[in-house]
Order: sequence, then structure tokens, then C-alpha cells
Amino acid sequence: MSKYFRPWNIDQTLLLPPNVQDFVPKGHVSRFIVELVRESLDLKEITGSYVSGLGQPPFDPRMMVALLLHGYASGLYSSRRIAKACRERNDFVMIVALDPPDFRTISDFRKRHLKALGALFLQVLKLCETAGLVKLGHVALDGTKIKANASKHKAMSYERMKKREAELKAEVARMLAAAEAADAQEDETFGKDKRGDELPDWAGDKKKRLAKIQQAMAALEADARLAAEEERRIEAEKEQQRQAEGRKKPGKPAAPASDQPDPKSQRNFTDPESRIMKSKDGFVQAYNAQAAVDAGAQIIVAHELTQCGNDQGQLVPLIEAIENNLGRKPEQASADSGYCSEANLEALEAHGIDGYVAPGRAKHPTAANGKIGGPLTQRMRKKIDDGGFETPYRLRKQVVEPVFGQIKQARGFRQFLLRGVEKVRAEWAMICTAHNLLKLFTLVNAA
Repeated sequence: MSKYFRPWNIDQTLLLPPNVQDFVPKGHVSRFIVELVRESLDLKEITGSYVSGLGQPPFDPRMMVALLLHGYASGLYSSRRIAKACRERNDFVMIVALDPPDFRTISDFRKRHLKALGALFLQVLKLCETAGLVKLGHVALDGTKIKANASKHKAMSYERMKKREAELKAEVARMLAAAEAADAQEDETFGKDKRGDELPDWAGDKKKRLAKIQQAMAALEADARLAAEEERRIEAEKEQQRQAEGRKKPGKPAAPASDQPDPKSQRNFTDPESRIMKSKDGFVQAYNAQAAVDAGAQIIVAHELTQCGNDQGQLVPLIEAIENNLGRKPEQASADSGYCSEANLEALEAHGIDGYVAPGRAKHPTAANGKIGGPLTQRMRKKIDDGGFETPYRLRKQVVEPVFGQIKQARGFRQFLLRGVEKVRAEWAMICTAHNLLKLFTLVNAA
């Protein structure tokens, strides 16, 4: 007896569901995001920007916001991949209601409303707080290096720029001389349809490259001048304070701040605002993405993005951002040794927060150097050591590290799409918004 199979009715004509939301099950995250955008989010800043009645009617901004949020929550960030999903995946087909936008429309919408889309983080955070997901009993802070939309091989040091500038100037001079000599034979060389004084393409490319290098050098020189002026200002204030107190600066006088860039200082030609940073994968062209995560349900309660590879200057801004976002301070805060400094520990005490910041370890620990750091650092080391197995510092890794794992590993966000620190900062805000949306969905779906 032959085996019977279920019928494969691939050619059978079917009627579509009466409602496009029936394309996906009721508990699907796409339905949750659509309902959230339609009922809970204030999109006046986006919808209010459409004032002209000319031209074809644009796509509904609510649909475009829901589409982008669902794309980020699903690990799709490229406008082309999102547009492809709008034709192939039921959850995206449901959101666009069988009317998929072109990838350029998606890209242009994101660029036009990038600031407003980043500001949705605060609205979603407030919804998470209302749902009881934000406790602020313990908040863990950390940063992660995320690759910029630029290659580190497109960066050049100031020293190399100076050398290459001289080389290109010589090459361009030779090219111009060759082009001028060729003018005498313009009919044979260029043809009758040309004037004969045009520069060849290879000469134009060299000149463009030279102009780009000179522009990058000027930017590095301007940064060096600003840094030197700030250093001189700080030193002048310190000197005034010493004179007022009748003290003298100990030791030999320091060398004056130089207005010239460090020969090893680099600038990237693709994204000049990104920086080469050290990460677990080696040196990468990146930005430093920061997050403060609540221990209750791993909700991101504050975020920041910086061009500096060092985390030390980000503790106070994150703490202040938490208070600005939620109107209250966390009871406890933990951070790794990258945030440890006397100023940061003093700031935690000034804010009335029970801080747990790793004081760091000596490369070659001995009884003598085990007391490295100022009095607050030594007190923090004793505080963590005395806590032993029960110290709240142990919460840090299990609170904030999984969040970066979910963003970078589970949802595949390992490189920014946009360029420039302000645009990348808004893009990071959208990533954090999508993370909180999924946490809120998990709670609603479990209820």
C-alpha cells in the first residue's frame, strides 16, 4: 500500500484574509508595535512636518515609524533589507498593508526624521516605567565599541599626511607641466571636439586627493589649537589659584602646550568624526556606545555615544541622564574599572548614590602597590572586598553585559549605518528604543 501525503495545493486560488493583521498570529511583536505606534506614541513632531499639499500623498508617517521600529527590533537595519522584507515577510507585509515603500523612501524618511525617531526613546522608556519594568534599585553602566561606517584603513596620520601632501604636490606639478606641453599637439592628442586645455582624469584625481588631505590636515591643526588653548586656560586658572593660596607649582615647569598636532594623530577620510579604538577584536574604526541598564528587567534607562574610547568621562553624564529621563535617581550604580576616578566617585557621593565602581588591578600586584589610587578609590576597593560574594558589584556583569549581547549578537547590530557623531548618536538611540520595545512586548505577551 502506497503512502498518502497531505495535498500540496500550490496552484489553488485562495482569497486573502479580510484583515491584513491576520497575516500574523495575534501574539506577534509586529502587531504589538503597530498598536503601540497608533495608540501610545506621540508623533506630532513627525506628522507636523508635512505641511505642503503639493505632489503625491506620502506614506503615512505612523506606518513608516512602525516599519522602522519593527525592522530594528527584528535585526534589519538597512533600508534595502527592510524594503525586501516588505515584499517577502508576512509581518512586514502586514505593517505596510500590501503597499510596500521603496528602499529610498525608507532611507529618506529615516534621514529626514532622524532626530525625532531618536527622541522616541524617552516615550518608550516612560511606557516601560508605567508598566513597572523600571525599578531604579540598581543600575549598571557600561560601554561597547561599535564599528563606524568607515574602514580604519581609510585613516591617515598627520605625519603621513604631511609626507603625502608633498608627494602629491610634486606629482600634480609634473602632471600640469605634461598637460601644458601637450597643448601644442591638441588636435592629435585630444581631438577636434576638445579645447585642448582640459586636465586628464588622472590629474584631476590627484588634485582631489591632495585637496582632501589638506582639508584633513587643517581639521587636525584646528583641533590641536583648540586643545592647546583649553590646556593653557586650565593651567592659568590653576596658577591663579596657587597664587591666591600663596603656593608654588612643584617640580620643573611643564613644556608649553603645542598648537601643532601630534604626528601620530589620525583622521578618517570616510567618517572624520569616528575614531580608532581598542576593542576585543583589536583596533577598529568605531564609536563608543554607552548604556545605563536597570537591573529589574534590563531596561536601558539612559544612553550616550561618544568619540572617546575611554569610559571615564561618561559616568556623570549617564547618571544625570537617568535623572533627566525619569525624574529620580537610582539607589545603587555599578560600573567597571574603566569608569573609576576620584572625580567620578566623588560625583556618586554628591548625587547620593550608593556606588560600586571597580578600582582596577595592578599589572604586577604587591603589598605596596595594592593601595594605588586616591582615598576614595582605596575606600571603594575595601567596600567591594568587604562585600565578598554578596557585594552588589556582582550585579554589574549580569545586568548590562547581556543587553549588549542581545543587541550585537542576537539582533546582529555590529556596525552603524550612518556617519557623523550626531547621526550615529540618534541611530544608537533607535537601537536602545527597539531593545526596550522588545522588553515591553515580552511583559505584555506574558500577561
